[in-house]
This record gives sequence, C-alpha cells and structure tokens, in this order.
Amino acid sequence: MRHITDDIYYVGVNDHELDLFEGQFEVPNGMAYNSYVIVDEKIAVMDSVDIRFGEEWLQNIKEAVGDRKPDYLVVQHMEPDHSANIVKFLETYPGAQIVGNAKTFQMIANFYGLELGDRKVTVMNNGTLSLGQHELTFVFAPMVHWPEVMVTYDKKDKALFSADGFGKFGALDADEAWACEARRYYFGIVGKYGAQVQALLKKAADLDIRIICPLHGPVLTEDLAYYLKLYHTWSSYEAETEGVMIAYSSVYGNTKKAVELLEDKLKECGCPRVVTADLAREDMAECIEDAFRHNKLVLASITYNGGVFPHMHTFIEGLKERGFQNRTVGLMENGSWAPTAAKTMKAMLEDSKNLTWMESVVTIKSGVKEDTAVQIEALARELQLDNA
Repeated sequence: MRHITDDIYYVGVNDHELDLFEGQFEVPNGMAYNSYVIVDEKIAVMDSVDIRFGEEWLQNIKEAVGDRKPDYLVVQHMEPDHSANIVKFLETYPGAQIVGNAKTFQMIANFYGLELGDRKVTVMNNGTLSLGQHELTFVFAPMVHWPEVMVTYDKKDKALFSADGFGKFGALDADEAWACEARRYYFGIVGKYGAQVQALLKKAADLDIRIICPLHGPVLTEDLAYYLKLYHTWSSYEAETEGVMIAYSSVYGNTKKAVELLEDKLKECGCPRVVTADLAREDMAECIEDAFRHNKLVLASITYNGGVFPHMHTFIEGLKERGFQNRTVGLMENGSWAPTAAKTMKAMLEDSKNLTWMESVVTIKSGVKEDTAVQIEALARELQLDNA
C-alpha cells in the first residue's frame, strides 16, 4: 500500500509466480495487478486483482482505509485478473456496492453467478459518481479490449484510471524500461483494436490528465505526452522507428546466412537500424512487436510443404490478426526444387492495408551463391531507396 496522491492509494500486488500471462505471453519479470483506493467522504476501490492474491489485496485495502469500510468497488474491466475477487470483497464488506455498466453486470453473472440486486450501481457513459470532493466520471471504452471496458476520470486529482490502457508486462519491482514491455503488451493484447484506442484517446484529449493509473505496470505521473504519443503511434498503425526488421525461418542455416548477408548490406547502405529475429527461437510476441515498431519488414522463409515454415505462418497470422498495415515489405525465399514461400507470404498479407512491396525478391535455391548475393544487394538498395 502506498500513496499516489493525498487521497488515492495503491493497493495492488506483484505476481512473480506467473510464467505465461493469458497462457501465452512470457513474463520473465512477473506481472502487476493494480488496484487503487480513493478515500473521501465515501470510499471507492478501483478494480480487484488475480484470485491468488485476494487476501493480500484485502489486507492492502484495510491498511489504506483503517477502521473505515469501502462504499464501492468500481469494476472497469471483467477479465479475471481484475475481477476475480468480487465475491470475496462482497463477503468482506457486506455494506459495499459494485459500480459498473450494464455489460459489466452481465459478465459478473456469467463469471460468478451473482445477481447483485440493490448492491448494484449501474452507470451510463459519461455518468458520474460523487465520493465527496472526488467526482468520478465514467467513460466507456468498448473493445479496449473487451466490450464492457470503461475508464474513470477523477476531476479533483486529475487522475485517469485507464483499465488495461497504458499497461505493461512486468511486476512493479522489476527494473526495466517502460516502452519495450508496454509495446509488447499493447501489440500482443490490445493491438487489434487500434480504432477503438484512437476513439478513447480523442475522449481523453478533452481531459486535464496529470496521473494515469493503469491496471498493469507503473503509475504514470511525468512526461505524460511521451506515453500518449506512443499510444497514438501504436493505435494508428504508424511506425515508431525508422529501420528494417528481418523475420526469418531457417532449417539448415542457408536462409539464415542470406539474412546475415542482407543485414550487412543494409548497414553498408546506411540503414539506421536493422533487427533480425529467428522465429523458431525467439519470443513470438516480441517478434510481432518489432514488426510493428519498424517501418520496413523483410520476411525470409524456406519453402515447407509447398508453403512457408510453420513459425513464419504463425508470425504472419499474428500480424494479420493485429491489423498490420502502412509498411514496406520485402521477401526472401528458399527452395531446393520448387520455391513458393514468397508467393505464399505475399498472399497471406493480401488483405493488409497500405503495404508497399519491394520489386526485388530474393530466391535462394538451397545454398547462398553468387547470384543470391546479387539479389540480396538489389533488395538492400531498394529498401534504402524506398521512402514509404
């Protein structure tokens, strides 16, 4: 438990037991499940935590409120890592009410079988709840990234409780930069819903925000323009960094050798940044993050069963699922007798918006030879000449 402002307390928990968030994202530095308490004439608790930390969370609340008891539990998002202790909260504080929207209460019934009766406070979009000096305004944010999501603005302390927005992987006691794990979190979990995030950012632009309190990751209090700008870039599907990300799959090392040669040629051409990723060995979420971060992408795959290598297939499907667009893309393929990987990869992305395809396609027939080097040099030059 710690102070955020004079009246707002952090009562969340750190989880260092978890290895995979949502059963798929590696979290080597754990995870934070954030919850907050606003102490006023009435007391509101903002969201719950994962079921495994219910007792710790309730103890944190008790330390924040002392001999008093909370009046409300505001439920902004119904994923179980934020809602799983609703039942325990109601049992501990039988006089408290649950604040949510109509979709929130549908999900509470679905998850926990609760019919709350007069313990339910249903709010509308832009509706308010007065705690005394603190007036909370609820702004609906459907599909950021569930349909019931809402965020809450506290006018007195100019704090935005942003649900999963502005979240990141990693426990709060992890010593790591915000952007990398926030970017991986955004594109892994929220990235499909860029239009909805843009709509929320437009609503937030009308608010005087001094503090952002997310449900994962640190409370943001300084240089908020930096975080808002990154979220605008990510959600508008624009590149954050000028450079080339090369994603490859290689079995016997020949495609990898070609990728290394392309990397060298790009650096010789003055490319400001080149990142390579072996899709079979690196974290897929981080690979997807890097593809969205850079303005240019090269896909390099062996031909496999008449198509592409399975890890490349997974990677491209991950890009498509998250709305990959507005990028320059180059292709490299390898095939000992019938190379088809380039054609397959391009076809997989045919519905993606505003992709500029490089005319130079590198085709490797088994090993890297002199003609391969010529093709690679041509692709490197074209990537550098392109200003997309």
